[in-house]
Amino acid sequence: MAGSSTSALGIHTAARPHGSSLAAVADLWALTKPEVNLLIVIATVSGFCLGWPGNQHPFPWERLLYVSFGTLLVASGAGALNQYLEHSFDARMRRTCRRPVASGRLRPSAARWFGVSISVIGAVFLLAAVNALASALAVFTLMSYLLVYTPLKRKTPLCTFAGAIPGAMPPLIGWAAATGSIGSGKAWILFAMLFLWQFPHFMAIAWVYREDYARAGYILFPANRQNRFLTYLTWAPSLALFMASLAAVEVNKEGTFYSSSTVILGMGLLYYATRQVLLRSRITARQLLKATIVYLPLEFLILILGRH
Repeated sequence: MAGSSTSALGIHTAARPHGSSLAAVADLWALTKPEVNLLIVIATVSGFCLGWPGNQHPFPWERLLYVSFGTLLVASGAGALNQYLEHSFDARMRRTCRRPVASGRLRPSAARWFGVSISVIGAVFLLAAVNALASALAVFTLMSYLLVYTPLKRKTPLCTFAGAIPGAMPPLIGWAAATGSIGSGKAWILFAMLFLWQFPHFMAIAWVYREDYARAGYILFPANRQNRFLTYLTWAPSLALFMASLAAVEVNKEGTFYSSSTVILGMGLLYYATRQVLLRSRITARQLLKATIVYLPLEFLILILGRH
């Protein structure tokens, strides 16, 4: 029964000697890009917590759960549909060739229907359980990621700017869920922080795997200006992110401890960004990547603790 049901979904189980059902579930899980979704949920929760008025009680834990779940579904659908659209290119890259569709374990049609299904469920859930604005922002994020950023990766290195817009939407989704609006300047500071954060984060990934990306036809660096492009899109956004984080602390009227913590985090990120710009090695790129992953959750935590 398990084998027939997974075959109906387009999952190739004939080559699996045992544990085919668990392997099929693992492939569907991998389609959602869970490592990316963790940061998306953190950003959404942060936007909600920072948007909710501190003087209103009780805190709406149920709505926070709803917006996190709905956003997670839409983000998971985006991850699955991205792998559907790019499976032939993923197959050319060492970094991605073992993904379920690229490796042939899962049919492209199965990834497509899985992605569409959970995206629609997530958007409808947000509409019904949260509000129309949160749902609309999630749909905008999905569509701009798939229809603008994804094809631009094979056309221009400026794709990073296009991708940073949907990538920065989760705090706005959380804020919209908490307040029903995104008109506050505080919400857009959070958007700016996540927008800027993506540049050093992605430039680190792109530098480590630049030959891999080139093999698949992705244009992430200008042909003759790799070093200059790396400098501009790594160091300048890192500095701007430092300033935006300080602005967020100041706007929320947080104390010296939180301001000092933000300064320490920002200086640490700038240190690794500077090393990567000067040395341009895979080692420094990986160190910068780790620094960005540490920076974002800690900075959001600082803002939340200082706010409440």
